[in-house]
Amino acid sequence: MGTLETLFGLAGRVAIVTGGASGIGRGIAQVLAGAGAHVVVADRDGAQAEAVAAEIGGSAATVDIAEEDSVEQAFAGIAAAPGGPWLLVNCAGVQDRVMLLEASAAAWDRFQAVNLRGTFLCLREGAKAMIGAGRGGRIVNIASQSARVAMLNGLGPYAASKAGVVGLTQSAAFELAEHGITVNAVLPGGVDTPGGRGAKGTPPSGPGLRFPPPLGMCTPEDIAAAVLYLGSPGAGRISAQSIVVDGGWSFT
Repeated sequence: MGTLETLFGLAGRVAIVTGGASGIGRGIAQVLAGAGAHVVVADRDGAQAEAVAAEIGGSAATVDIAEEDSVEQAFAGIAAAPGGPWLLVNCAGVQDRVMLLEASAAAWDRFQAVNLRGTFLCLREGAKAMIGAGRGGRIVNIASQSARVAMLNGLGPYAASKAGVVGLTQSAAFELAEHGITVNAVLPGGVDTPGGRGAKGTPPSGPGLRFPPPLGMCTPEDIAAAVLYLGSPGAGRISAQSIVVDGGWSFT
């Protein structure tokens, strides 16, 4: 029987967190570093990624996940590190609000390009690096409970992109199982972050505001705890699953 350290510790393992310079991604990076991982903070904001990496004793990579060349170059550098990556957390994304009847095709395309296409690109390159290292690995995609339950107005294009992430998670889990790589998703809902409070576009409205989460608003650390579990050695028999972390918001 494994100890807590062997089941859930990440000492000596490399973890990549996209969008790790702020918000949920930053909370995930901090928790994974606390579990012993060497965390690569991958973010479009290179300066902030460097700052977070310095705080947690990790390293930083500048990457725009909407650009294929940027993703390929960043992951090529990460893959060259000794041991290769063990855990990839796809957290980078955009979450502005726009009502369906007011949404432009350009706005729709932006959500798909970053949240879905970007996740696909990082997953593809991260999986290649894990296969090359030959040790298996873990991929955790940060989707959203809005992919399943409509709680706020203005989230149609965003929710569609995150529903795509859930579908991608399931297919990737099936294809990568032979390489010892698990792929799961965490679906946050009601997380208090600067990005969420400062989201642009349609002012927030809907049942999610009238009925707050019965267990309280989530923090980035709440999401990180689920990521740590799915990213640990002890979760090796769990794949193609989606874990909702929303403080009970969806059953209000």
